[in-house]
Amino acid sequence: MKGGVAELFDSFRKVVLPIATLLLLLKISYSSFDSTTDSLLQNLESSQNGSLPLDQPEQISPGITSTSTNYSAKTGIRQQTCNIFVGKWVQYPKGPYYTNETNCVIDDRQNCMKYGRPDSDFIHWRWKPNDCELPLFDANQFLQIVRGKTLAFVGDSLARNQMQSLVCLLANASIPVDVSETTDTRYRRWLYQDYNFTIMALWSPQLIKSIDTDPTGDPYYSLMNLYLDKADDVWASQVDKADIVIISGGQWFFRPFLYYENDQLIGCHKCNDKNVTKHTHYYGYRMAFRTAFKTLLSMKKLKGRLVMLRPFSPAHFENGDWNNGGNCNRTRPFNNQEMKLDGYELKMYMTQLEEFKAAEKEGRKRGSVKFKLLDTTEAMVMRPDGHPNHYGHWPHEKKLADCVHWCMPGPVDTWNELLLATLKMEGDEFIHR
Repeated sequence: MKGGVAELFDSFRKVVLPIATLLLLLKISYSSFDSTTDSLLQNLESSQNGSLPLDQPEQISPGITSTSTNYSAKTGIRQQTCNIFVGKWVQYPKGPYYTNETNCVIDDRQNCMKYGRPDSDFIHWRWKPNDCELPLFDANQFLQIVRGKTLAFVGDSLARNQMQSLVCLLANASIPVDVSETTDTRYRRWLYQDYNFTIMALWSPQLIKSIDTDPTGDPYYSLMNLYLDKADDVWASQVDKADIVIISGGQWFFRPFLYYENDQLIGCHKCNDKNVTKHTHYYGYRMAFRTAFKTLLSMKKLKGRLVMLRPFSPAHFENGDWNNGGNCNRTRPFNNQEMKLDGYELKMYMTQLEEFKAAEKEGRKRGSVKFKLLDTTEAMVMRPDGHPNHYGHWPHEKKLADCVHWCMPGPVDTWNELLLATLKMEGDEFIHR
């Protein structure tokens, strides 16, 4: 009897114990990349005992941290994940995915190669997450993931910048048909017939209803009515057709506004009326995203679909403001010690993320829209070299430098590498939905 027990124990020690140890080590060391929200200011869910409620007044909460994990249904364990949005730019000797001769539409204002930008180093950098590798963009893989779906870009010209980048990236695998319902290129639609995949641009720079009180006036300084509680019908009437919505905005909130709620004037930004309550531009910005997210949450047709926030895209004017001699002459990226998001750009970013986290929480509670963060901000704050500067037009055309949009090809293509990685993280349930 004793011998039998000894043999059984010896078998356990030699066979079962090593297997159990190996499984434990795999559980500890297993990692995968993911598109978590722990970037510049880290996960806002840990702030103030949870996300901000949709009716919470304006406030900014810097310096929030948390850890990130991901649950694997296949292994039944919680896995440490890699945050693809935190990293650095590394040199990449190979050429870009496309050129200005590729069969795709590049807005002249971002076509830096066409207009003779003399340096090319800006297209030889790739984003490297700290704890993993970001896969190269695979056009065929992307089209398989989005087969039978519609992707909508909602926002301003930077949203269009990303859309055009995606169309050029996909040109390696398929050329779409223009199925736009208007000749206005701000509302362009592309159909990839072999995949039944549609991309549509819905130009809405303020995201909410706006009326220009002086249409013939200066587009940057004339007074505009902004209806803080009403989504812009341009996108709100169309977006329920989409399976993936990428929403963004930022550069159009600095002009003078009259703010309305329930069709009643409740305040303004940069107005001269002494009897009207003055607000900063952050107030209108916050309310625009709050109303946009509320609108998306209320759409029954969007249940189970994906809404992604692509947060604030930093500008890099130096030696003056955008309208006072400012330019962006740098030819190399910053490293993350040289440049951090701060000042008004940090506050814009935080305002978006607070409203995003509140909407994300509400979406989980309702079991409706699924919100994800496509957090390109930290990567782009380090790319002062990626803008057209004076190479979005011919040299003899005396125009302002563009340090807001991004050259194509250029760093903006990274947004779509991150998009593909994020979609892959959604797994088979999303792909086959």
